[in-house]
Amino acid sequence: MLTASPAQAAPACPYIDVVFARGTFEPPGLGRIGQAFVDALTSDAGAKTVNVYAVNYPASTDWPTAADGVIDAANHIRAMANDCPKTKMVLGGFSQGAAVMGFVTANAIPAGYTPPAGMTGPMPDDIANHIAAVALFGKPSPEFLQSIGAPPITIGPLYAAKTIDLCVDDDPICSDGGGGNGAAHGMYAANGMVGQAAQFAVNRV
Repeated sequence: MLTASPAQAAPACPYIDVVFARGTFEPPGLGRIGQAFVDALTSDAGAKTVNVYAVNYPASTDWPTAADGVIDAANHIRAMANDCPKTKMVLGGFSQGAAVMGFVTANAIPAGYTPPAGMTGPMPDDIANHIAAVALFGKPSPEFLQSIGAPPITIGPLYAAKTIDLCVDDDPICSDGGGGNGAAHGMYAANGMVGQAAQFAVNRV
């Protein structure tokens, strides 16, 4: 009987698929906070297999291009749900990447916002069944989003209970009213919050 060669065989579906969007100005990949989160989650997951997908988008101060990340993440999530229906997905993002993931989970396009080409609307409701957890670090506050002309973030009701939304005290990006300590925005790995989020996620898969 003929068998497929390794090159032809379909890749095995992982137990966990982490989809992470990096922060502004971080180089392509997971970014520092994302890598720390993945490392902690992989350690906590033990024998469970973990796949990682780094969201592909500019992560620049050309803020409207964050939509590229929303489109890329949603496309990957839908493909994974179709190809690997038993895989548990964990969504994550830092800073601008947290905004990307927030918009990915939304159940409606923000009022008054004209979506770019390629963005067809919210993900189907049944996709939420494949998402075990959402971890957001330094998600931009409504005040910050307003200052850059971006729409507010509303986590969809199908995702709210499975989301951990972490903000370091005095972080000027995510704190209500704006914090005064710019260094706080980079403290999520050092202060244990990535470990807290990783444990939250692993407990839900």
